[in-house]
Amino acid sequence: MANAANQKVLVITGNTGTGKTTVARYLNEKYHLPQVVTHTTRPPRAGEIDGRDYYFETEASFPSNHYLEEVVYSHYHYGSSYEGLNRAWEKGPLITIVLDTAGALTYAQQLGEKVEVLYLSVDDQADLTQRLIKRGDQLARIQKRINSAEFVRDLAVPPALQQYAHMVVNNDWIQTKKAIDGIIKNMLK
Repeated sequence: MANAANQKVLVITGNTGTGKTTVARYLNEKYHLPQVVTHTTRPPRAGEIDGRDYYFETEASFPSNHYLEEVVYSHYHYGSSYEGLNRAWEKGPLITIVLDTAGALTYAQQLGEKVEVLYLSVDDQADLTQRLIKRGDQLARIQKRINSAEFVRDLAVPPALQQYAHMVVNNDWIQTKKAIDGIIKNMLK
């Protein structure tokens, strides 16, 4: 297990469609950073695997876990468990998790210095809609999500996180990777 004093979690946050999952996969592939697997009651998307992408829960099984944070987003429950954090830290001292901005704020409040925040955005909000269509989300679900209070909330980094967050505009994947590489190299020093 990693030395508890050296443990860090990089919270990857931003609006839906900004590339949070892509960034987490990149960090795992390039830097072998373990990802905390979170829980959800939403149905799996094509290609998603239980235990790798999420722990896919039912409405009945979801409450049986010990959560650091949980949220209802687009009528589905999402949460990250203490057990999931510890399982990831057993693999290495620097781990990642993908959360919405409310979850990122909770992590910063609960885990303090163990948390680094990476906030992803795009310059054009219309790009978010196109990304959601490309990943296979249903049009009715996309429209509902775009009109949600959570979508509006996640368009900006919360004021309480602004001084801590690494801000990356993900318009161009090559530039995004360069920015992220610089952040990770500083964290690994």
